[in-house]
Amino acid sequence: MAKWMVAAKKADFDKIAEKYHITPVLARIMRNRDIIGDAEIERFLHGDLKDLHDPFLMKDMEPAVELILRKIREQKSIRIIGDYDVDGICATYILCTGIGALSGKVDTVIPHRMKDGYGLNESLVKDAGEDGIDTIVTCDNGIAAREQIQMAKKMGMTVVVTDHHEVPFEERGEGRVYLLPQGDAVIDPKQPQCGYPFKQICGAVVAAKLVQALFERSGFSKTDSARCQSLMEEMLVFEALATVCDVMELKDENRIIVKKGLSLMAKTSNLGLKALLMVNGIEDRELSPYHAGFIIGPCMNATGRLDTAKRALALFQAKDWKDAVTIAGDLKSLNDSRKEMTEEGVREAVEQVEKTGLCEDRVLVVYLPNCHESLAGIIAGKVREKYGKPAFVLTKGEEGIKGSGRSIEAYHMYEEMTACKELFARYGGHKMAAGFSLSEETSVEAFRKALNENCTLTREDFEEIVHIDVPMPLAYADRNFIKELSLLEPFGVGNPKPLFARKNISVLSGRKLGKSRNVGKYRIADENNNSYEMIYFGDLEQFDSFLRDKWGEEKVRTLYESGIGSGDVVIGIAYYPDLNYFGGRESIQIVMQNYC
Repeated sequence: MAKWMVAAKKADFDKIAEKYHITPVLARIMRNRDIIGDAEIERFLHGDLKDLHDPFLMKDMEPAVELILRKIREQKSIRIIGDYDVDGICATYILCTGIGALSGKVDTVIPHRMKDGYGLNESLVKDAGEDGIDTIVTCDNGIAAREQIQMAKKMGMTVVVTDHHEVPFEERGEGRVYLLPQGDAVIDPKQPQCGYPFKQICGAVVAAKLVQALFERSGFSKTDSARCQSLMEEMLVFEALATVCDVMELKDENRIIVKKGLSLMAKTSNLGLKALLMVNGIEDRELSPYHAGFIIGPCMNATGRLDTAKRALALFQAKDWKDAVTIAGDLKSLNDSRKEMTEEGVREAVEQVEKTGLCEDRVLVVYLPNCHESLAGIIAGKVREKYGKPAFVLTKGEEGIKGSGRSIEAYHMYEEMTACKELFARYGGHKMAAGFSLSEETSVEAFRKALNENCTLTREDFEEIVHIDVPMPLAYADRNFIKELSLLEPFGVGNPKPLFARKNISVLSGRKLGKSRNVGKYRIADENNNSYEMIYFGDLEQFDSFLRDKWGEEKVRTLYESGIGSGDVVIGIAYYPDLNYFGGRESIQIVMQNYC
């Protein structure tokens, strides 16, 4: 069973509630998220685009802007080199659109996941030289491309790096030494001596900050303010999409970007994005991080995994509606295929963990030689979710063994890999995720052994903790309170939905929904015999097992078949309240997240 922890952070909740015209419960939830002081509270509740940080606070922004504007004036050829995931595609689109709006001579390259791998490589640098490119601008990559950038410089090219990933480092006698690339300008909020106040932005936001700075310094924001504003709003949509899909924390300016960007997405003028919304049947909806992260993003990622991410970029650059709809349909079909392949890969991974004793390891390393290498990260994430442990999934690629990892909060994946970097031909990533290729001399077993021998995770690190915001009676969750909770949106990583808890909840009846019967719908009652509808989207088999162990097989069978009605089955629930709309009716629904 998970360990429940109730937040106990102190503040004058009544005073905050009175000042900002909210309930004390909402004030407590904000305090639990460390929203402290009038400025932060005001920004959290009512933050707007004016509250975003100044791009010129980033190290090297000044020289980057001066350099690129000079190249535009001189009509030098500029090549944007991005990445094949959602963040990289959006960042590439933003930079190409922005530099193009200033009449720059610009083109783009999205590396092929299989042939090129991640980031700037020697082949891409050679291609740029042969094509007569004067300036390379990287986005969502480049901070780890020290040798490749040095090669480009020797060939006479100018290089501007825009990235958001961790800076590579070495541990030496004098401490940690960062290995920054020697570009003409390096823009990355995570680099040493960068004074940007919020480091956790994605590559597309870094790219948009550069474009904003170019517009301001060139005078474009004043000479054609209407077009400038329109372009910045369009870019904000792609910043929001990338922020969600790259799993950035929805704190500080990320929260504002996602909130404003998603509100603009529903009425986007971009033909490609509009077509992608249409083929997924969400063109007329109020869009949330769920739609961005689980519907739109996977369609874009699928083309980079199973085909080429150039298709996704071409979608956003489409000028003809028929072309946009065709590409959007292709992306959706690719994603449908990707889902089936992923499900098969997850089944194989779980079977391997269960049948080979790998489940005893603190760090899971699964080798799926026949799995499509582009799916390793998704499968690793599913394995991590199931076992609550850091997970690496390796596949046999065209050029050796490649893999991806997904981590838990207590395990800094990039630093742990750096501790055994001699095992890799290439690697990169951050705390929660990484990608790599093993060196020719490294076997899968040697990799697994090294990670587990170095691992310092304890039993407590694996214990699931459920963070409760407020122990709250179900009766408090009326329509007004549920609507007030929308002030906390958008929800996601770093800003989860608030979680409440209540014990002594009677489960009166239940039924299983869905084609796979994997969703539970229940009638429950509180201590005052007020009844509610409750739904559970978690592991239903595990929940049923819990009920049987506590209340017996017969009572659980009766619960689902005819309903007990007497309140014999009593549990504690961690929940959040929601409004359910069905058949033109609005009703309160309790969504169970955990139980005891």
